[in-house]
Amino acid sequence: MGDVAPDFDDPRFTAFGLFSEAYTGLTNRFAAQFEQHRLSSVEFEVLLRLARSPQDRLRMTDLASQTSLSTSGVTRVVDRMDKEGLIRREACPSDRRSSYAVITEDGIQRLGEVLPGHLDLMQQWFIGQLTPGQLDQMMESLRHIRDAVNPCATAGSGEPLAQAS
Repeated sequence: MGDVAPDFDDPRFTAFGLFSEAYTGLTNRFAAQFEQHRLSSVEFEVLLRLARSPQDRLRMTDLASQTSLSTSGVTRVVDRMDKEGLIRREACPSDRRSSYAVITEDGIQRLGEVLPGHLDLMQQWFIGQLTPGQLDQMMESLRHIRDAVNPCATAGSGEPLAQAS
């Protein structure tokens, strides 16, 4: 080690630690509610991403970049959800190597069963904890960070891609 002692009280650790602790606390509260509807957090995320995308579909690669899943992980989740009838795969007509994940009517129905309770939890533990101004500022900040670290996150969603800087 050099002459300079590490600063374990660096505010950057605190900022990221607070973000991480808040995220973990929220996802734990949400996960319990998802399980009541026979969904994992990842399955809920996949259904919601598809339902919010144009034509209820995303290319598998876009779905992977918009979720916490790797390309192989999204394949496993989509295959499992396809067997359950919540989503289906469709070939991409313009690129034989690509395929789409598409939410089914059963997937829409399951999502509809989960959403009221999920929205209540989000309001209670997330949105309702902030003033409208704080929420706007946080969303702007999170978009800025997301666009820097994951510029492909909006691919196929109808939201414009981040401009490369």
